[in-house]
Amino acid sequence: MTSPPLGRLGSGLAADTPPEQRPGALDPDHELLPRAATRRALVDSRPIGAWILAGPALVVALWAAGSATGVIPDTVLSAPWTVVNTAWHLALDGSLWSNIWASAQRAIVGGVLGVSLAVLLALLSGLTRPGEALIDGTVTIYRAIPALALLPLFIVWFGIGEEMKIVLITLAVATPVYLNTHAGLRGIDRKYVELAETVGLSRAGFVRHIAIPGALPGFFTGLRLGATVAWLALVVVEQVGASDGIGYLMYKARLYGLTDVIVVGLAVYALLGFGTDLLVRFSARKALSWQSTLAH
Repeated sequence: MTSPPLGRLGSGLAADTPPEQRPGALDPDHELLPRAATRRALVDSRPIGAWILAGPALVVALWAAGSATGVIPDTVLSAPWTVVNTAWHLALDGSLWSNIWASAQRAIVGGVLGVSLAVLLALLSGLTRPGEALIDGTVTIYRAIPALALLPLFIVWFGIGEEMKIVLITLAVATPVYLNTHAGLRGIDRKYVELAETVGLSRAGFVRHIAIPGALPGFFTGLRLGATVAWLALVVVEQVGASDGIGYLMYKARLYGLTDVIVVGLAVYALLGFGTDLLVRFSARKALSWQSTLAH
């Protein structure tokens, strides 16, 4: 009995079996990926728009409900309509606007000085080893000390005038901006540094085309934190030897137990801080339009 030709029976190996007949083979018409119509986004990256006000609106609604039902007595916290009425009268007599302007001036001057100082120190520390050795360690030690804890010492050094307030706001803003900008600089991919060296970029060209764009995401993160810290520091410094400002207005209201005026001051600080944060976020979206992230 002769053996059948090997070519007719095959070798028995998987390679000799047609792909569609192999065990576990997929149907050629089978889709490896789901259809686009049935895909579900893992992260919702749609812009929220005006919905960003939903949280604050809910807080105000709960506050109004508590005041209307007597759960929150006026001696503890004035009702929202009382606060609105007080704010209206303060705005009519001009005292609200003059105090807002005084506070805004301090925040702007201290904020600009703090950001400028932070960026300068971050560039020196992030791009040079001697700068990192001298600056980063010092800032690391300083950030362990709350800026407001330096208030008594600053009063001794600068008195209770405007200098003390500006210096304290400047240092409070500089810390988060420096830390995040420095982290952004140190996180730049080394391949970009090597590319800059290959094409012969000067130090100034490297800073302009590589360092600054690479540090921008960290800078804007620090700027958001710094803007918030500026208003927090302002609340404290304006209650120490000030003759104007929202903090001073709240200080006088506390002496007489005027909770409605205190809440007006808090609301102004909240609106200023919220508006500043929106401005920084808008600027970040424009400056970082080249990024493809959940926020863009």
